[in-house]
Amino acid sequence: MNEEQIKALNLLKTAKGQVAGVVTMLEEDRYCVDVSTQILAVQGLLKKANLLILEQHMNHCVKEAFESGSGDEKVKEIMKLLETYTK
Repeated sequence: MNEEQIKALNLLKTAKGQVAGVVTMLEEDRYCVDVSTQILAVQGLLKKANLLILEQHMNHCVKEAFESGSGDEKVKEIMKLLETYTK
């Protein structure tokens, strides 16, 4: 596992804990704005983790694909993902 993957894994574990906390907040009928604030925090962690995974992909998989002459397919994958991400 490389550095980007380790950082992403830690962010995802943190997000997992926060989601469990949000579930508890709902079960305890906590204030809606507080629950929403925590959901936004989880979304932020997921976005950061996703960017780290994509960075790892670009630095390793895409780079290797270009070095072997098959980079065009990786560019198509990234473009499809970015299209989904920007919707």
